[in-house]
Amino acid sequence: MPPDPYDPERIARELDWNLLRTFVVLAESRSITEGAARLRLKQPSVSSALKRLEDRVGRQLINRQPGRYDLTDAGRLLYREAVEINGSILRLSTLLREMTDEVRGHVKLAMASHVVCPFFDQVLAAFHAQNPGASLSIDVHSSAQALAEVSAKRASFAVCLVRARNSRLEYRRLYREFFGLFCGPYHPLFGREGLTPDDLDGLPSVSFDTDRLEDVLKPVALMRAQSRLGMRITGTSSNLEEVRRMIIAGLGVGPLPMHVARRDVQDGLLWQTPPYDGLPAIDVHLVWNPQAVMNRAETILLEMIRDAIEAAPIEERTYLPSLRSG
Repeated sequence: MPPDPYDPERIARELDWNLLRTFVVLAESRSITEGAARLRLKQPSVSSALKRLEDRVGRQLINRQPGRYDLTDAGRLLYREAVEINGSILRLSTLLREMTDEVRGHVKLAMASHVVCPFFDQVLAAFHAQNPGASLSIDVHSSAQALAEVSAKRASFAVCLVRARNSRLEYRRLYREFFGLFCGPYHPLFGREGLTPDDLDGLPSVSFDTDRLEDVLKPVALMRAQSRLGMRITGTSSNLEEVRRMIIAGLGVGPLPMHVARRDVQDGLLWQTPPYDGLPAIDVHLVWNPQAVMNRAETILLEMIRDAIEAAPIEERTYLPSLRSG
C-alpha cells in the first residue's frame, strides 16, 4: 500500500521550517523576484525552495504564470498556519534569551495612530517603574494592520479599533472617545460662531481611510453625511496626525477625537463645526493573541492593563465630547 502523501506525521517529520519562512515571504510578495530580493537570495534558489515545499505538502501553493501570481486555496490555508508557526519560532528564541531573574523582556505594541489615552499611559508608567529592565517598542499601524500583527504573533498586543472580531483573539474595551468635525485657520468657516449644518452644505472634507459606511468608523461617516458635507473628499489618511495636518492646512472639514482636538482648539489651530450634539462614540480595544507564548514582561504588562480595565468602570475610561479642559 503506497504511503499517504498527506500523512500528518510524515509532513511533520519531513517539513523544513526554513521552507515555511520562505513561503511566508513569498506569499506576502508580488512575485518570486520580489520575494527573493526580500530574502536576499537568488531567484532560482527561492523557486527551488517553493517547489520542495509543494512536493512535501503535495499541493500547488502559488499560481505562477505569465501575468499571474497568487495563492491557491491550499496556499492560503498554509499561509494562515505558517504565519503563526513562524511567529512562534521567532518568539521562542526571544523567550530563551530573556530568562533571567530580573524582568528584562521586550514588549512590542501595535498601536493605531489616533490612540490618545492617559489611562493607558498611566499603566505604562507604572509598568516601567516596577520593571525598569524591560523594554518597549510601539509601531503605529492602521487598526487592520495592528490586528494582523497580533494574529501573526509579531506584536505582543494591539490597541486599536475593532470592526469584526476574530475568534482566535481576545478583546477588552480600553476606552471610549467621541469624534467631532473641525476646520483649520485657512478655512472660510474658521472662527465663525453660530454655525449650522447649512453652512457645511456641499463643502469638501478630509477624513480617515476607514471612514466609510461599511468600515470601522461608520458612525463618523454617518456624522459627515448628516452634516451635509459634500461628496468630495480632498484628503485621506490612516494616520491621525496626517488627517489633523490636512484639516489645519485648510483642505477641508474633517473628523478628530474631541479630547485630542481640545489643545489645538485652545491654541487657535482648530475650530469645531456642526454637529455639536449627538456626536458618535468610538470604542478602542486592547487585543491580544492567547495562542502566543508571552515573555515575562509581556505577561506582566498585559495583566496590569487588564486589571486596570477591570478596576475602572467605562465611565472613568470615557473621554467626554467637551472642548473644555478638565
